[in-house]
Amino acid sequence: MKTEIIRDFTNNFENHSHTTENGIEFWFARDLQHLLGYSKWENFTNVIVKAKISCEVTDNDVLDHFPDVRKTIAMPKGATREIDDIMLTRYACYLIAQNGDPRKETIAFAQNYFALQTRKFELIEQRLKDWDRLQARQKLSYSEKELSELIYERTKNDKNFGIIRSKGDTALFGGNRTQAMKNKLGVPKGRALADFLPTITIKAKDFATEITVFNTKEKNLRTGGQITNEHIKNNKSVRQVLLNRGIKPENLPAEEDLKKLERRVKSDAKKLGKNPDKLDE
Repeated sequence: MKTEIIRDFTNNFENHSHTTENGIEFWFARDLQHLLGYSKWENFTNVIVKAKISCEVTDNDVLDHFPDVRKTIAMPKGATREIDDIMLTRYACYLIAQNGDPRKETIAFAQNYFALQTRKFELIEQRLKDWDRLQARQKLSYSEKELSELIYERTKNDKNFGIIRSKGDTALFGGNRTQAMKNKLGVPKGRALADFLPTITIKAKDFATEITVFNTKEKNLRTGGQITNEHIKNNKSVRQVLLNRGIKPENLPAEEDLKKLERRVKSDAKKLGKNPDKLDE
């Protein structure tokens, strides 16, 4: 397929896309009918039926991807008429294209176009999740550093922070000590537990730490025992919030090593810098 044709097809598909108030991209079925080269609506609806079956097979709700709508269209002499139409998500369009005849140039293009668009969305979504986890870990590092400095300032003992943090972990993880959680999650020796925790748990640890920092200052706590009790109480409170929502932090599986994740994100950024998109050749 020639570059000019690919560019034209791409522009046609993108020009006919719409976006809901919630930011979900969609196409109208009657627009897609013509984009894919179907002259009769009746023939195209047969393909849509097959696509809906494919949607059900993959355990997706058909109504989430193929909602029926009514549209008003202009008629000669200023008249209007209502017609049936369907809003199609990117995934619905992909299924329709997959159930079409790939020998037709427009359908062959659509099969690849929507496959890549869907994959692109998944990659963006994963990238945002990775970024959120990295940011949460960095935030936890800042709050733990502040607590560590505060503990040393009040107790003059640089070993107290490690002890207090461990007591907090035991409270957060339902009696499981830090080392027990490391063993459970397969954390390598010498590595921080937080580097292998899911985002929700990292944020839970950070929230409890932030409360401890605040109350240590607000209540003017001066001893290691006072700060320890405060940190245990805060981690128990945060744990209870999680339990109330059906989340047991000690039962959540380990996630990718954050150091590996950080290296991958930085590597992707370097590749982008070496191969930036150009407006025109």
